Amino acid sequence: MRYEFLHALETANCLGKSTGWFARHVLVERDGMLVGAMPMYIKTNSYGEFVFDWAFADAYERSGLKYYPKLVVAVPFTPATGPRLLLDSTDPDAVAIGEALVQGALSYADQENISSVHWLFPPREQKSALLANGLVERHGYQFHWTNPGYRDFEDFLDCLTHKRRKEIRRERRDVATSGLEIEVLWGRDAEERHWHAFHQFYCAIYDRKWGFPSLTLEFFMTLGESMPNEALLILARNGAQYVAGTYSLCGADTLFGRNWGCSEQHRGLHFELCYYQHIEIAIARNLRQLEAGAQGEHKVSRGFLPTTTYSAHWFAHPGFRNAIDEFVQSEARDVQGYIATSATHSPFKDGAMEAVRDRCGEL
Repeated sequence: MRYEFLHALETANCLGKSTGWFARHVLVERDGMLVGAMPMYIKTNSYGEFVFDWAFADAYERSGLKYYPKLVVAVPFTPATGPRLLLDSTDPDAVAIGEALVQGALSYADQENISSVHWLFPPREQKSALLANGLVERHGYQFHWTNPGYRDFEDFLDCLTHKRRKEIRRERRDVATSGLEIEVLWGRDAEERHWHAFHQFYCAIYDRKWGFPSLTLEFFMTLGESMPNEALLILARNGAQYVAGTYSLCGADTLFGRNWGCSEQHRGLHFELCYYQHIEIAIARNLRQLEAGAQGEHKVSRGFLPTTTYSAHWFAHPGFRNAIDEFVQSEARDVQGYIATSATHSPFKDGAMEAVRDRCGEL
């Protein structure tokens, strides 16, 4: 939600007709001063959102109604939880400003005859402000790694069961003995050649999956300059040739793993770059958690546990709103049931994380 990130998307040709994202941001001013903002986009498809509503669109179309265009309040191509109503919480008018942002979006949708508005991945603390406007709440889940206060990576491993600890050590050993060199580069240190190498890996992933690489080389290079202490590249080099890499962003208390790609397959390399290197960085920086993107049950055995995510939705058609409300309530029960079941497969020893928290409290 940093200005630099959203601005780079707009100036580096990541949005527009080619991807179906068109900026329509909502601003609130008081006495000529900006006091609230909400990043909003007209969407002509449902790509790059990660809260899947293709079934909703299909139902609309089969009923003779138009689902697109719709409005989305989100960070394009980024399934990361964060504030969607940007305001100063200490402002005495904060509640009214938040209300004005939401109503601004709904008024625009009504004026433009738009089918729906969707707030994707808001934090739990902003849910009440959204739901107070009669929005439909939807639950999802992602796999997040949490740091209760580990001293180092070995401290984290000590909290795992013997089986999981052994598997992770084997995966890391496979990479360590492969002859590959790992380079950790923050934006301030990354050169043009590093961004070029990573962008080739990023595009190759979409080529293999018949997708479209929405983020341009210019976007990544711009972030390296505008967010030099937050943009992060982790690259693997085989001799003089880079063969794989990840791009991430570091927030105040969370490390957001974003994209991965490779030109060569090496045993354990994906786990090393996407998870273990990031865990080490999160521990070293005393970050609260690591979000490694959407989906991926294989993350559980590596210390990432399912966590509830949220979205809020408004539909112009009252009949569809009621039907979708019933559906998402049933879906939420399924999500919570899945999370409860997954807890029985936790890789952590009983009481291990609580013991680390207690130790931190004592320190």
